Amino acid sequence: MTASSPVELLAVRGAEGVLRADHLATEEPLEIRVEGPDGQATRVAVTMRTPGHDAELAVGFLFTEGLLEGLGDLAAPPVVTSGNRGNVLTVRLRRRFDASRLARSFYMTSSCGICGKAALEAIEQEAPPSPEIAPISRAVVLSLAGTLRAAQAIFEATGGLHAAGLFAADGHLLVAREDVGRHNALDKVVGHGVLQPFATPAVIALVSGRASFELVQKAAMAAIPVLAAVSAPSSLAVDAARRLGLTLVGFLRGDGFNVYAGKRRIELGA
Repeated sequence: MTASSPVELLAVRGAEGVLRADHLATEEPLEIRVEGPDGQATRVAVTMRTPGHDAELAVGFLFTEGLLEGLGDLAAPPVVTSGNRGNVLTVRLRRRFDASRLARSFYMTSSCGICGKAALEAIEQEAPPSPEIAPISRAVVLSLAGTLRAAQAIFEATGGLHAAGLFAADGHLLVAREDVGRHNALDKVVGHGVLQPFATPAVIALVSGRASFELVQKAAMAAIPVLAAVSAPSSLAVDAARRLGLTLVGFLRGDGFNVYAGKRRIELGA
């Protein structure tokens, strides 16, 4: 499997139609399993994703859902297991996996459709305190979108992928990943940081689409104090960011952006 797939299409321009070849973003299911020291595997989730960096995706997903505490929990590198065309990935843990935590985890996510006050309270109980950092300059914030866009190699070929990037305080890009899902892209970069801890702290996460409640949740669980998006946030994303102490930036385009929460971390004079 690859991140892009060839396709033949009929391109219609005006009254003319021409057959031509193109590439689309690949979308395949990934089943994530967790195996404890007793050898028992638990099916945790199935997510539709773009193949590539699957170990990062699985680890990032488990970490941002509060099901994995860090690199020390891993007994071995995540491995692809047989079945379903290689779309099954098992994460092996040193400790016993408490499957009862799955219900709490998925209650918190926006994908279940029941987000609200109780979900916010659950995150507040699980998420670490949002780190306080020196204010990020306006110039750095404005540079982020262009830096991430330049790293979107597969988007250039397909035009159909979201991206997420983690940045240092000076705007240096630490890691970028692409996926058909915004949440998958963010899980991949967080998973990369869990598997290969950064020498420089990641303090800014940028996503190429809108900022949803789920993305705020993931940033909070990963202790990333600033979440920025090139599009709009949802109302619940703003509520969550304010309650969790995150800085939330939206509509990061051209020479401007909006700060919806945590304005203390943005320095407008620089």
